[in-house]
Amino acid sequence: MLDYDREAREYDASRGGEARAEAAATAVERLLPADTRTVLDVACGTGIVTARLLRPGRTVLGIDRSPGMLRLAERRLARRGPAGAVARADATRLPVRTGGADAVVLIWLLHLLPSAGPVLAEARRVLRPGGALITTVDKNAAAFTEPSDLAELTAPLRRRHAPRATDDADRLTRQAAALGLHPAGGTAFTGAGQGRSPRAWREAVERGRIPWCADPADAAATVRALAALPEQDAPRPDPRYRLLAFRA
Repeated sequence: MLDYDREAREYDASRGGEARAEAAATAVERLLPADTRTVLDVACGTGIVTARLLRPGRTVLGIDRSPGMLRLAERRLARRGPAGAVARADATRLPVRTGGADAVVLIWLLHLLPSAGPVLAEARRVLRPGGALITTVDKNAAAFTEPSDLAELTAPLRRRHAPRATDDADRLTRQAAALGLHPAGGTAFTGAGQGRSPRAWREAVERGRIPWCADPADAAATVRALAALPEQDAPRPDPRYRLLAFRA
């Protein structure tokens, strides 16, 4: 797991910066109900997406466990006016009364967790009747939606890992249904400028940051195969991220 306090200042630049944040916020906005007045952005990080969800007549609360991230998020929200705030809390213990939120947003969170169930249950608790849960899904497949040599090389490992992914769309849909959260649409957006080169993928695998390549033998074989690809520093297609919405 990353040390998010240590990485806070460099985090945005390494993950698509303002362009990706704008695309993410626009996608979330497409799925928010028109009457949304209170939004919880859980695992808000630096607030780069959170601040973009502020609208006249809407309040937004950014939740995160990292003080370093929250310091940056608080500054971003403050620049947008008084309707934004942050709170340090765990995603399984949100500082909001039952039924007190119109929407809960989970961007790039569930794929990091050993289980999505407790977070989904807590989101369900704080949502009002008719409220919306919006979450990214299938994060580990996002970089391989377009054909490429990287997509072909990694496909067997990714297929093997997919049933264990905590943000698998089908699994999440079943878990959500058990909590009384029903499908309410989906969308996608492109992480512009985030396509990785074979060399960048090798470095990520070597650092243990790729869930579908966690086994040491798989990692070693993948590093060798990546090193054999042509154009080692040429970025492959940008990732295409998926969002799903569920209504309480």
